[in-house]
Amino acid sequence: MDASDGARADSILLVGCGRMGQALLNGWLDRGVDPSTLSVIEPEVAIRDRVAARHPDIRALESAAALDPDVQPGVVVLAVKPQVMDPVVGSYRRLVRPESVFLSIAAGRTIASFQRLLGEAARVVRAMPNTPAAVHRGITVACAGPGVSSEQRRACTRLLEAVGSVVWTDDESLMDAVTAVSGSGPAYVFLLAETLAEAGVAAGLPAELAARLARETVTGAAALLAAEGASPAALRRGVMSPGGTTEAALRVLMAEPDGLAALMREAVDAAKERSRALAS
Repeated sequence: MDASDGARADSILLVGCGRMGQALLNGWLDRGVDPSTLSVIEPEVAIRDRVAARHPDIRALESAAALDPDVQPGVVVLAVKPQVMDPVVGSYRRLVRPESVFLSIAAGRTIASFQRLLGEAARVVRAMPNTPAAVHRGITVACAGPGVSSEQRRACTRLLEAVGSVVWTDDESLMDAVTAVSGSGPAYVFLLAETLAEAGVAAGLPAELAARLARETVTGAAALLAAEGASPAALRRGVMSPGGTTEAALRVLMAEPDGLAALMREAVDAAKERSRALAS
């Protein structure tokens, strides 16, 4: 990311530096962005002090009111929680201009909702990353609103690719399902590891051993899934021998109508509906 990269790296304003904001910030710095060219808005003093201590050249400010009036960022990354977005976003209305793009990573918040807060002239990209971004293994789906240029899309892609892969869609209606599958999805995997360890303890394993087996089984299986390129179904069948232990377990997990597939559909649908509710 340099001055030839469309939206300049030295014109990035990060609003919110919680877990995802910090993951993005770290990713940009790992990509070689000069910290002296970044600005961060974060109301919590402890987080702000931590950013300043680790990266003294980053301008860490309490609010939009502390921004230099002459600041005109090329990209404003909105990384605050969707429930508190409304009172925050209006403070950045003065930054709206054709050369600026607002990149939101807030679940459920539509492009239209940002244009109501910022004005119809605002160029908005709605994106949904997930928490593996913290180790640069996330995936983000992004959707561009009216007026967003190809150059601005490329700039957003570069910023998001700092923490993983990026997929674009032209259909914003898919974003609620994206949020339910990949945005919330890491929690489903963590729950799998948690309950697998608990089941191991119930089967007689010491808690420490059960926790290690569950953690390394989940992470190892994920690595295999990434490396093999085969479908999950094919890999599942590769583990399962006729009449064996895996088949016995999967008969329980794959039972209809109360097996894992039905539960997962119900869970994803609940998350999707919640994403839609956040929009309103």
